[in-house]
Amino acid sequence: MTTDSSDAVVSMPAVYVSDPVHVDVLRGLEAWARVFLGYGADAVDYVDVRSYVDAVLLRGEAFTAEMIVASPRLKIIARHGVGTDNVDLRAAADHGIWVTVTPGANSRAVAELVFALTLSLVRNVSSATAFARSRSWDELRGGLTGVEISGRVLGLIGFGRIGQAVLEIARGGFGMPVLVHDPFVERGVIEGLGGRCVGLDELLGGSDIVSLHLPLVDSTRKIMGREELRSMRPGSFLVNTARGELVDEAALVECLRNGPLAGAALDVVEHEPDSGGGLGAGELLGAPLDNVLVTPHIGAQTAESMLRVGRAAVASIWQALNGDVPDGVVVAPGRTMSA
Repeated sequence: MTTDSSDAVVSMPAVYVSDPVHVDVLRGLEAWARVFLGYGADAVDYVDVRSYVDAVLLRGEAFTAEMIVASPRLKIIARHGVGTDNVDLRAAADHGIWVTVTPGANSRAVAELVFALTLSLVRNVSSATAFARSRSWDELRGGLTGVEISGRVLGLIGFGRIGQAVLEIARGGFGMPVLVHDPFVERGVIEGLGGRCVGLDELLGGSDIVSLHLPLVDSTRKIMGREELRSMRPGSFLVNTARGELVDEAALVECLRNGPLAGAALDVVEHEPDSGGGLGAGELLGAPLDNVLVTPHIGAQTAESMLRVGRAAVASIWQALNGDVPDGVVVAPGRTMSA
């Protein structure tokens, strides 16, 4: 932002925005706050503004305990989305800082991407595009035969807002029977929405397509391990738009090469470029695995979703800075995180 030393501007709250947000969200925020961007031509390092930042609008950047301790004025970390695995929640709780999320604001965008990825995968869209650009079309016909998803069994592991939106599209748009595994959702809720509540083993063995919709916590890390992947139906497909760490990627590579999986579509991988690791252990994008689609974490990346999510996050910041309880609370000041 442009530096202005007037008392009016200095008295405005300071908000750090870690990653790109919708332009209308940014303009609305700039109307009542001093905004410091962690991206673009005017990017600043958080370390340079941490002493006077009142709020953080956080997307993909990791927000560590060290950053929290070094932020004496910080009152709220508002996540632009629903995941909180990039925030040290215990440190936030210990230092009396709100942490909020924007539940439901990006559900439709992610749910639609599930089907964009699934259809691209089962109809060989990526391979067909490459062939069309480099070979005679007469050579394409036989090798690119796909399958239809209408009437195929969809398995949902996790049944929050996104999982529910996926079920709605699956049943209404494709006539797919839907199996659901989520021990934290009542059977009546699942069955009331048209799904069938089953155990994990039954879901894996009975689904043609398995889609993951879980938060990343200790109990879900690598929930799709070697045993689970090997127990999937022969010729089935895995779709992950949630968190890369839900899947054992070495085991996934093995099951893609040797079966039972026919393919996988991933919007997330274990080590995304800004996390300090290699993208998917370097193998998921390798040439031998032409039965894999990988996109760079674009699940919520629609204009509509970016506007909804951004406005919701800014609303939480406004509420917290004005002494109100913000929407979407994950951590509240004075509440100690359980072990």
